[in-house]
Amino acid sequence: MSLSSLPAAILSHMIAINNVPPPPLRSLPRLKMSKYIDYGQLNALCHIRGLQSSRSSYSILTAHNVFIKQYPKIFLQKTHRLPGLFKQEGKRKPTEDTVEEQQHDDQRDDSHNIAIHVKKARGGLTLYEPKRFEEEFVEFLDILKKLPIYRTLHEHKIVWKMLKTIPDLTCQLPDEHLKTLSKSVISETWVKGSTVVGNDGFYIILKGSARLQTKAYGNLIEEDESTASLIPQSFQGFVVSEGIKNFLLAELGQWSTFGTLEVAAQTESETKEYSVITEEDCEILKISAKNYARLKSEKIKLENKQKVKLIRKCPYYEEWPTLSIYELVALIKWKKFPPGHMIVESGKIISFVAYINSGYCNIYRNIVGLTKLEPKKAKKIKKLVCMGKLKEKESFGEISVLLQVPFTCTIITGKEVEMAIIEDKDLFELDPVTKQLMLHTAKPTFGHLTDDDVKSEYLQREQKKDWKNFKDKTMKNSLYYNGIIPGFGKWNHYRTSIPRNLKDTLVSY
Repeated sequence: MSLSSLPAAILSHMIAINNVPPPPLRSLPRLKMSKYIDYGQLNALCHIRGLQSSRSSYSILTAHNVFIKQYPKIFLQKTHRLPGLFKQEGKRKPTEDTVEEQQHDDQRDDSHNIAIHVKKARGGLTLYEPKRFEEEFVEFLDILKKLPIYRTLHEHKIVWKMLKTIPDLTCQLPDEHLKTLSKSVISETWVKGSTVVGNDGFYIILKGSARLQTKAYGNLIEEDESTASLIPQSFQGFVVSEGIKNFLLAELGQWSTFGTLEVAAQTESETKEYSVITEEDCEILKISAKNYARLKSEKIKLENKQKVKLIRKCPYYEEWPTLSIYELVALIKWKKFPPGHMIVESGKIISFVAYINSGYCNIYRNIVGLTKLEPKKAKKIKKLVCMGKLKEKESFGEISVLLQVPFTCTIITGKEVEMAIIEDKDLFELDPVTKQLMLHTAKPTFGHLTDDDVKSEYLQREQKKDWKNFKDKTMKNSLYYNGIIPGFGKWNHYRTSIPRNLKDTLVSY
């Protein structure tokens, strides 16, 4: 009986496989030696006598102790390298070739810059080195000899920078005034033996020396007669005695100051108080008292204009006459309050009238509410209900101050607030017509609110809060019932495309 084709093919394949020689044997890979094991110590540890077999228990215990002591030595300890010490190498002496190359490079770099050649010819520094104070001072003197209208912005900045280094100026003049005055200061040259009268300005000796025989200089800001003249910081220790308080025999050197910035009708005795006699040729910087007075008057005008504009925009003062508004402007002071500051509490009388320039204030009313403590137990507690806001260009406190009526609400700042305030003591000094006009136009702050309005607002807020809590709790319970935790597992979705639930699917770029 003949075999089929398939079994015959399988049989021939098996015969062919048996005739194939086996694959050659491969060598085992070599073990890598560990970097952290000392194999010499490990070999000695394995051949300790008494570990494998011993007749006495004493030898086994001894071999065990030796093994425990020698075991840590088979591990190699890492050697920690300390950072190398920095050795400052001495400067190498340049060779003739390097010197020639450096000179060649300097000539090549400076060959086309005429300013560097001029500096070198005059003995100054190059453009690539920092300026010394002497050079800055010489530049400062050159700028002061120019008329202010011919100075550049950079030169004005240099003058302002140098004036800020004079303590007698910075301790009494604000930075804004000093920056403005620096644009109009000039330098005067006085020969030896000249008498400089400092009643028309504030003087600073830049070069040379002088002798001051009377009072030093007037206070730059205060106008009180008791502080009409003070001794500058640069020569406070030169007063001779208590009997000669108005006479100073000391010599005034560089950066010493004298004079005053007050503009007033001076008598002959007052003129002598600020006189200085130069001991040598002097360069003296002058700050004009008239310029400073003009600066202060312009600043006051700008502030008054801002105050008038603020009061005009308040609803209660829109129809006020200008003269009455200017009476309020003379009493106004600026004040800032931080966020969350309680300006006035309900039931108390406020101490000023306020006009909000920037920011806003929240208005709260007190109400007695119930707070749940335990099941079937509650406690009465006072709560604050936000009833509105006082925004910019609004005022409050007129009725409370003039009639001495307590506030019916609590005012707390929502963010940083800048206000123009009039204190109660200044408000009481106004003429009766202005007081009556203020009482006639102003109204109590949120005086239209009743207790029913406050209760209704409180109930609405509590109902919204309860509904939100109930909704969140119900949603969580519904999701947790089926083991769904939003944000975890397969319920954490990262949408890379536009969600389908958007109403407007058309996105314009």
